[in-house]
This record gives sequence, structure tokens and C-alpha cells, in this order.
Amino acid sequence: MLLNCFQQEFLEAGCDEAGRGCLAGPVYAAAVILPLDFNAGELNDSKKLTHKQRVALRFIIEKEAVAWAVASVDNHEIDEINILNASFLAMHRAIEQLKVKPEYLSIDGNRFKTYPDIPHSCIVKGDGKYLNIAAASILAKTHRDEYMDNLSAEFPVYQWQQNKGYPTKVHRSAALLHGLTPYHRKTFAISDPEIILVTDNAG
Repeated sequence: MLLNCFQQEFLEAGCDEAGRGCLAGPVYAAAVILPLDFNAGELNDSKKLTHKQRVALRFIIEKEAVAWAVASVDNHEIDEINILNASFLAMHRAIEQLKVKPEYLSIDGNRFKTYPDIPHSCIVKGDGKYLNIAAASILAKTHRDEYMDNLSAEFPVYQWQQNKGYPTKVHRSAALLHGLTPYHRKTFAISDPEIILVTDNAG
């Protein structure tokens, strides 16, 4: 069972990102402050949930959270500052947009660029340990998936409605055959062996 948050002395926001390993599209991040009595039985790491579960939880989180925000960094910015820094920037933008200022941040992962005047802790696999980080993972993924679904209508050959921009076989083959779109990250080589090939039912 997931705990509500990392600590309870200060008002805490959980933060997570989505789309870091993609070949196309922006990286999204979310910051969420949950009430201490928040209860949503299925809430967990977004990767462990079905699309239907994520969508249902998104509306519960957005309705019941003390505050929430979602932000993104597009592919052009990613190419300029690299994906790690872009992930930090997306989280900073989300934190900045919160209508209630947090006093503490719990960050999914092992690295983060300190946000001004707010202490933080990095928690490896935090989206499977704390509800506020899990909630952020849900919002980041569902908002990004929605964006990629809408974008896929413009470039259907890449099948972004299915792979969400991740490097599936279909996506990589289409990019090699048809070239890159204005939404592709040019610093990620399509044939780069370090880019992990994911299954074609990604997302």
C-alpha cells in the first residue's frame, strides 16, 4: 500500500515526468499536492495501470487534489538543453504553476535540479511508493498521451496514437522511411543502439 507522501511536517508536492525516452513530442511533468486523507484504491505507478484506469484516476486527482499542475518542454527545447535538463525544466514549470505553493517536493527518480527556496528529496521508484508522486505520474502521462493522440492525426504514418512517440519498431521504421517531422527530437538518432526498442503496444 502506498503512503500519502514522503513526509508530513511540510506541505508536500509530488513530482514526476512522462515521455523522457521518446523519439518525438515533448516531455511532460506534473506536480500534485494531495489532501492527507486522499484515498483512491487503484492509484499506483502509472506504468502498472491500464489506460482506462489512468483516465479515471486523472479526473479524481484533478477534482480532489489540493493543487495540481502539468507543464511541458517541447522537442526543440529538448534538443537545445538535453532531455535530462528538459525533464527538470518541465517539473519546475509545473511547480511554478501550482495555485498553492508547496513547502517540500518529493521527486520521482535519483536526480533533480533544486527548485528555488523549496527543499526536496529524490526517491527512486517513488511513483510506486507515494500517492502524490503516483498522482503526478498519472497526470503527466495522461496529458502527454492526449497531446500525442491529437498530434497523430497530422502524421498518422508514425502511429503516435499507439506508441505515443516511443521508439517502437513501427515508429522507427516510419521515421527511417519517411524522415523526421517537426516534432521529432533531432538529438535522438532513430538507429541509435542506446535507444531501447519498445514493443508496438507502447502507451
